[in-house]
Amino acid sequence: MTTDNQPQTPARVPGLLPDVPRQGGFGPATDGAWSSSPYHHAAAAWGAAKSVGAILLKQRELIRGTHSMFVMNHPTGFDCPGCAWPDDKKLTLDFCENGVKHVTWEMTPKRVGREFFAAHSVTELADWTDFDLEDQGRLTEPMVYDEATDHYVPISWDDAFALIGGELRGLASPNEASFYTSGRLSNEATFLYQLMAREFGTNNLPDCSNMCHEASGRALTASIGTGKGTCDLDDWEEADALFVMGVNAASNAPRMLTALADATRRGAQVVHINPLVEAGATKTIVPHEMIDMALFKATSVSDMNIQVRPGGDLALMRGMAKVVFEAAESDPTVLDHDFLADYTAEFEAYRDLVAATSWDEITTQAGLPESEIRRAGQVYLDSGRTIIAWCLGITQHEHGVDTVREITNLLLLRGNIGRPGAGPSPIRGHSNVQGNRTCGIDHRPPPWIDKLDEVCGIVSPRVGGLDTVKSVEAMNDGRVKVFVGMGGNFVLAAPDTAYTAAGLRKTELTVQVSTKLNRSHLVHGRQAVILPCLGRTEKDEQIAGLQGQTVEDAMSMVHISRGKRRPASPNLRSEPAIIAGIAMATLPESRTPWQSYVDDYDRIRDVMAKVLPGFEGFNELLKNPGGFRIPQPARQRDFRTPSGRANFSLAPMPNVIPADADVLILGTMRSHDQWNTTIYSANDRYRGIKNLRELIFLNEADMAARGLAEGDLVDITSTSRDGSERTLRRFRALRYDLPVGSAAGYMPEMNALIGIADYSTQSDQPLMKNIAVRLVKSE
Repeated sequence: MTTDNQPQTPARVPGLLPDVPRQGGFGPATDGAWSSSPYHHAAAAWGAAKSVGAILLKQRELIRGTHSMFVMNHPTGFDCPGCAWPDDKKLTLDFCENGVKHVTWEMTPKRVGREFFAAHSVTELADWTDFDLEDQGRLTEPMVYDEATDHYVPISWDDAFALIGGELRGLASPNEASFYTSGRLSNEATFLYQLMAREFGTNNLPDCSNMCHEASGRALTASIGTGKGTCDLDDWEEADALFVMGVNAASNAPRMLTALADATRRGAQVVHINPLVEAGATKTIVPHEMIDMALFKATSVSDMNIQVRPGGDLALMRGMAKVVFEAAESDPTVLDHDFLADYTAEFEAYRDLVAATSWDEITTQAGLPESEIRRAGQVYLDSGRTIIAWCLGITQHEHGVDTVREITNLLLLRGNIGRPGAGPSPIRGHSNVQGNRTCGIDHRPPPWIDKLDEVCGIVSPRVGGLDTVKSVEAMNDGRVKVFVGMGGNFVLAAPDTAYTAAGLRKTELTVQVSTKLNRSHLVHGRQAVILPCLGRTEKDEQIAGLQGQTVEDAMSMVHISRGKRRPASPNLRSEPAIIAGIAMATLPESRTPWQSYVDDYDRIRDVMAKVLPGFEGFNELLKNPGGFRIPQPARQRDFRTPSGRANFSLAPMPNVIPADADVLILGTMRSHDQWNTTIYSANDRYRGIKNLRELIFLNEADMAARGLAEGDLVDITSTSRDGSERTLRRFRALRYDLPVGSAAGYMPEMNALIGIADYSTQSDQPLMKNIAVRLVKSE
């Protein structure tokens, strides 16, 4: 059913993959035998090494791909286009299996040029799987959609820029355009992109952070005055206890396994908190540790695995705080009284709140026995220095902001902020997603907007713009007429796939800056342009010579990245050059020296140094081996909140248990052979899955209650907040170790279950880890 505020979308929007069951889902089509079996081996280890060899052979990059491993994540090389985990200066080989996948996927010898588009219409390509689209290879030249023939045809760079500029200038308001970016954009390109949008006159700058860590930024800003964590890699090496929450380290940040293995070897306690016990939360053999590899010697990366109920993390944190306060009754030294008195606000009110919260409420909402919460609390009490890290399993809930603030509350009690080996440490996903926000990709005016206007001689809008969810709504109701996607695959990354696609189809123009063909090129506006860009691994030659661009990792380190390979095509342009080309065509009267910035990226960095806090002397700082760390005032216990202190949160305990016992809470996730919306195969090694993506993981008791056997086909129906329903049909039900009442499955296939109304009122993030669903056997 639909409501008045939820437009009816067709069963299939043009350009989307047909809505028919596929064993391989959005990955490669397969009719091979599927299988599911528990994975009992160590994470990484020989499985990862074997996978790397297979990847290099399959992509025909055995020599150049192997060479890339020795320059990736090194000061003289390029930064991995995968995750944002910090580079370890002590390692010669600082890469992982997934990093090699990302790099070889980009380095493929396959090409997609005008001959390919002449041979295949958009309607035909819409029937291809998303794997097959990307597997065609690298885009080689600008293309424009020809409505008369339903084909993309070549267009010159100048004509492409003129088309885009003409459409943007012809809008009734700059706010009729939305400028999206994925996390891969460099700091320099990011700064130019937001400068262009704001000089044009809009803050419509949605980005992937709106879907991932928006809750973290809002929570940390309210609690400690910064939207980032305070830890660096040295802190991880000094911590006595590490709590890792809502993250699958082995797939999402595999290089973290090295830090976790080092921690357990030195005697630190490592506690994983997640509904699923993942392979990376048990044991590992790190491939660059050659002796351990030769001896098959695994290292534990966990002292506890706590399987919290989906959304029950706040209750767990409050229960641990209750353990601390109870211990303080007999030993006052467990609280850092000096820190609490000198640096925090609302401590007494928080203590009263915890005292008023019963153990029964805590255990019910966490889905855990009191004994297990007390054991976790004791680990915290026994630790002199504690880090709490988290990822999307924490943020993609209605109360994600409150949960991150409760994490911070627990750290504050024992002064675990602003000293070595301790602090909050969000695990960012995509490489440079944190740098995007630092350098201005934000639909709200950044704190330094006055300085931007002063230095750049523009007048930026001061009214907040559209984030991801609001951009999708605005496209559907006609308020956004031009959509520019700077990287990524928006239609598959966003929630409510059919509604997002319908919105894109209603625009006058869609522009996609990409390295490879993807679904967002087929779900387009009345006019559509594809602009092919250089990859992270490729040389970027400009008038001033070979250029480098910078990224910021998850722990605020900024370093330069220089590609080493010859570009896939001589007709590719860098992202700064593409942005400048659009800007010059859109803003013909602009006094911004766009071409000068493209000629020499040092000039972009000189301007950034004048505008961005912590970037003073940017070009000089980059001469330091490994770059520099952006100063974090909260790390020095300088809490730049309105109170001037670190603020305890006083959030009520949320009820995360569905009122209807028939409802399960589903969370979406990636498979191991996947990065964001890019799917490399239909396998998921660490979860024991082969040749299958259209699946749902269930607790054995929930399967029995519904009369389901292993492998039964089920229809999955979600009910949105607005009353509308969405159904995925003929997914395989598989037994997995996760809490009763919960379920899990892969994105982007399951994004179709998330209604556009299903977003957090605290963070505006889509509720991708908290989808209320019902199951029935398929007919």
